[in-house]
Amino acid sequence: MLNRLAGAAGLLALSAGLALAQAPAATGTAPQANQASGDLKEFQVAKLAKVGLAQALATAESQGDKGRAIDADFEKADGKNPAHYSIKVVYPDGKLIEYGIDADSGAVYKSENQPIERYFTRLKTADFQNAKTSLKDALAIAEQKAGGGKAYEAEVERDGQSVQYEISVALADRSQEVKVGPDGKVIGN
Repeated sequence: MLNRLAGAAGLLALSAGLALAQAPAATGTAPQANQASGDLKEFQVAKLAKVGLAQALATAESQGDKGRAIDADFEKADGKNPAHYSIKVVYPDGKLIEYGIDADSGAVYKSENQPIERYFTRLKTADFQNAKTSLKDALAIAEQKAGGGKAYEAEVERDGQSVQYEISVALADRSQEVKVGPDGKVIGN
């Protein structure tokens, strides 16, 4: 009788252990962007990120005094870097710094000075200051226009005498480009 009781207790413990081992898979928890498969496209990995592009922009812009983000790219994880947003911020004094913002933690994990001449052959610092709409505001406009997708890349371009924003939004099955003018109005689409 004692052997049967011990055997039943062992079987119960084994089945409880198996149930616990399977529990995370049963919850449907999505993988983090840093653990996402290399086979996924960039926009698919970006959708898995815990940190959105707007939050990453805010983090990058908060690193200095009155900087404005002018470019943001989502990068999948590789051997050296986690999945991250690479965000370029320009400051009123003309300094340009690229920040790496971890897409799962939201932390700045690197920063480096960038050659400003490459950007300012077509854009001037005043162009960003004169734009009524910031890059962060343009993200929200683009996400709404795309039907609730998640913005994952953004670029600022010169259009005549002002800036315009080109935003990439990750949707369920594709990526959509949305252009937003300095006044916050969608261009084209």
